[in-house]
Order: sequence, then C-alpha cells, then structure tokens
Amino acid sequence: MKNPYKKPISGQIIQIGPETGQDQIIFATETSCDETAAAVILNGRNVLSNVVASQIDIHRKYGGVIPEVAARRHLETINVVIEEARAQAGIDMKDVAAFAGTVGPGLVGALLVGLNAAKSLSLVYDTPFIGVNHLNAHVCANYLESGFEPPFICLLISGGHTQLIKVDSYSEQQLLGETLDDAVGEAYDKVARLLDLPYPGGPYLDKLAQEGDKGKFNFPEAKVAEFDFSFSGLKTAVLRTCKNYTGEDLPKPDIAASFQEVVSETLLKKTLKAARQFNINKIALAGGVAANSEVRRKFFAQTDKGVAVNAPEFRFCTDNAAMIASAAYFSSNVMSELDIEVFSRVK
Repeated sequence: MKNPYKKPISGQIIQIGPETGQDQIIFATETSCDETAAAVILNGRNVLSNVVASQIDIHRKYGGVIPEVAARRHLETINVVIEEARAQAGIDMKDVAAFAGTVGPGLVGALLVGLNAAKSLSLVYDTPFIGVNHLNAHVCANYLESGFEPPFICLLISGGHTQLIKVDSYSEQQLLGETLDDAVGEAYDKVARLLDLPYPGGPYLDKLAQEGDKGKFNFPEAKVAEFDFSFSGLKTAVLRTCKNYTGEDLPKPDIAASFQEVVSETLLKKTLKAARQFNINKIALAGGVAANSEVRRKFFAQTDKGVAVNAPEFRFCTDNAAMIASAAYFSSNVMSELDIEVFSRVK
C-alpha cells in the first residue's frame, strides 16, 4: 500500500493520496516564519479555505523577523486561524482524512506552534498526522487550483532558499543545484536596505525597478557550477555602487532595475539549461520571489518558444498552509510519526 498512515489512537491504517480514488480532505497548519496559516484542501488541489495571518506590521519596525516575537504571536493566533479555516471550508473536523503541519526548515519556536497544533488535532480526532517539508510544499503550490503535473523543472526562489529541482513525479525529486551563499529573497532584502526601502524589501524593490534603466549599471553575474547560484558578489557590487553617490544623488530606480535584471537573467538561463539537459519541456516557479514581476515576465515569455511554464497564484507563492496540505496529499516523502521533531535547516 502506498502512502499508508496510522490513526494515533485506534491504530487503524489508511491510505492518503490520489491512488485511493476517494475524495479526501487535508487540514494543514503552517507557522515556519512570520505567517500563521491554516487551510483545508480537497484532493490536493481544490482550496476550500486558506487563512493567513501576517506579522509583517509587527516585524517591520525591526527590519526583519524576530524569532521570539514571531513564536509568541503564533501562540496568540493559531487557534483563531484554525477555526476560521474550518468555518470558511464549512466542514466538520470528523470529515478530515489527515492533519498536516510543517516540520521544517524554519524558525524552531515558530514551527513548534503549528506542528503541535496539527499533532493535537490528529490525537483529538484519531486521524493520521502528516509532517511536511516546507520546501517540498512550495513545489506543490503549483498543484493548487491547477491541473499542472510532473515531470518538470522547478525553480524554488524564496527569502531563505534558492534551489533548482528536477521533479520526476509527485514523490520523486532531485536537487540539481542551490545557492552557495545568499538566497534570492535575502539578496533582494539586503539591496532594498541599501536603497532605504521599507521591509519587506523585495516587493518594494520590484516596484521601484520598473521606473529605472536596467542597462544603467553592468552588475556582475557569479560564475559558479552549472546549476548552483551565488548572489553575495552581486550584492557587494551594488553596495560599492551606492557608495559612489551621496544623499539624493543615488539613482535608486536604475540600481534596482540593473540588480533585478542580473538576478532574473541568471535564474532564467540556469533553469532553461536544466530543462534542455534533461529534455523536460515544463518549468515551474515556486516560493515568494516567484511573485516578482520581472521573473514572471521573463519565464512566461518562454511559452512563445514552446516551453510550458507554470507559477502558483500570488497567494500561494508566499508561506501558506494550502501548499502544506497539497504536499501531504501528493507526496510519499513525508513524516508520519507524532514524535517527529522540527528542524531549522534543510535536510
């Protein structure tokens, strides 16, 4: 039996996933960073509810996420978010086939809140528990409200991670390359600080770049292994350029546009190279930076060249529980023991 899970009290073994041929509801939580989220998903794709309580306003004054503050806010919010997700979906918890929660990577204190909530619901309703890897869930965001299916090459770009992944099936993936230093989102935030933009910097820099000349500055592209990435040198080049100006003379739109051009071109070239090398004609974007306007424009322009391109809806790019539920439904690469512990770094 594929994807067998045990009910924690009765010990009954049940199967979760498309192979069952039955409609199945997954209820998921996600608290890996600064969003408290819960969602109800039918058959891994149909979103019955997707509730996200953001903490951006709380952390903005610090210029970044404070882990202890985030964890306390999750504790204050998680029960309200869970009930709102259930109410919006119009379900009884007894209708849920499995409860899922993010195991990692993420902030340990934050992860514990959502994961323990999912485990508790599993015990209360004697329903299987499924622990999900946050990065795998970002990949699965492409299945939400979509008919997109493997195989495909996935570019996962977020605040903490940049990975190029060959997705052979729902449960079989191969990591082709990743960042050697800064993640894409991290580089965006650091450059945004240099330009004195508000937190979170990525969306503000994206908007500012649309007003600038992308050819104004010839920022460098890192020369690393074929499917790996590096953005620290680019960030340093931007820093040096900023130091050449004083006060109001700083050409912020041109710097933002030139920086974004190098980033988006680097991401596109490496992803297309992987697609050609493995003879896969389908590409997917995932993660928060997948909402970036220039990245999306460049990738979707490839459809005119015969490449199938998919990206999640904007609401599924940033952290959310809907993608956690989708991963729990489709992937056999999950954790099902109630004593599973959270982890902060990629496993």
